[in-house]
Amino acid sequence: MTTVSSPPRVITPRVLAWAFYDFASSVYPAVITATVFSVYFANVIVGDALGRGDLWWGRVLSVSMIFVALSSPLLGSIADRGGLRKRFLFAYSLLCIVSVALFTTLTPGNLHRAFVLAVMANIGFEGALVFYNAYLNDIAPPGRQGFVSGLGFGLGYAGSAVGLLAVLPLVKREAFNQVWLLVAAMFAVFAIPSFIGLPQDRPTGMSVWRAAQMGLRGFRGILVEAWRLPNLRRFLLAYFVYIDGINTTIYFSSIFATRTLGFRSQDLVILFLVVQISALIGSFAWAKPTDRLGPKRVIVITLLLWIGVALAGFVVNSRHTFYAVAIVAGSALGAVQAASRAFMASLIPRGREAEMFGFYAFCGKSSSILGPLLFGAISYAFHGNQRFAVLSVAVFFIVGLMLLTGVSDRRSTPDAGR
Repeated sequence: MTTVSSPPRVITPRVLAWAFYDFASSVYPAVITATVFSVYFANVIVGDALGRGDLWWGRVLSVSMIFVALSSPLLGSIADRGGLRKRFLFAYSLLCIVSVALFTTLTPGNLHRAFVLAVMANIGFEGALVFYNAYLNDIAPPGRQGFVSGLGFGLGYAGSAVGLLAVLPLVKREAFNQVWLLVAAMFAVFAIPSFIGLPQDRPTGMSVWRAAQMGLRGFRGILVEAWRLPNLRRFLLAYFVYIDGINTTIYFSSIFATRTLGFRSQDLVILFLVVQISALIGSFAWAKPTDRLGPKRVIVITLLLWIGVALAGFVVNSRHTFYAVAIVAGSALGAVQAASRAFMASLIPRGREAEMFGFYAFCGKSSSILGPLLFGAISYAFHGNQRFAVLSVAVFFIVGLMLLTGVSDRRSTPDAGR
């Protein structure tokens, strides 16, 4: 008599601990890069309505992305070979938390200090995600990575919504220093379950210095391996392009809503609460279809939505219409991020998760250098008119969609997709 083994549990304590980091960390992009601080930086610290704020905010994002892009493959390799993944996750998270807390030292016109602290905070947040993403293959069974990835993003959007609700009374009173402290505290406190519940680092017997040396040599190997896996190569190229458009939209949407459509700070918080709720629904709604239909189809559908969002942003004139555009963008945001992470996880050779996700971050963050610089430069060139800058973002989605058509849904092998 044969017995049928029961399928492995998907929602385990480790999965919950992993996904809860998304909940903890998501207060940072929701309040800092997407809504309150980005506008505060451009309009209060820089204080120029002719596009100079856009220009400097684009530089903050690009400089931080350059650092993460260049360091992630090396540090990812060190994490794999030296057994330091959890410690790197903690160190980068701490850098973000401390830098945000130090925003309380900023004053109007204090551009250089603000620039340095904002760059450090974004390096901490983006760098931590490299090691966080690398846990996905360790904790999710094959065939369920789309669901687990969607769970993480779903909890992340829930965390964003909680953070926005928490800071809303402070924003209404323009108590911005208290906003920064609350963001830092929420990140620190809610990340504790993740640092307790995630798997401990496993000593490999290799020193950090030796791991670094091998990492430097290994980066060339990563490039060669990524190049010889056609599906992985083609997907990373497409991802390189379309994620730049998505990140640029997120980074500048609040500044656009404030300057072009007349939103107030508290209006922005409410707007992005709506976006987070729609993104939360999108993450969960597309989690099972990502496993059933395949992540590629989900990404194609959402990129079509993003093209529509960019074109609508060029012509939108009313707040009510912008709310509708934001809801569509939010639903597409949750879906495309989760599907992209799941697609990447399905293409990575076993045992190379951290360094390959380091390379994934390298592609994503290095691509995000161009979009913010381009948006800021176009806005500055048109004396603060942001509509043509918004229209330029559509190009990233169109090109990314065209590149994605050449990626196979099958798991990547040296001969796949040829």
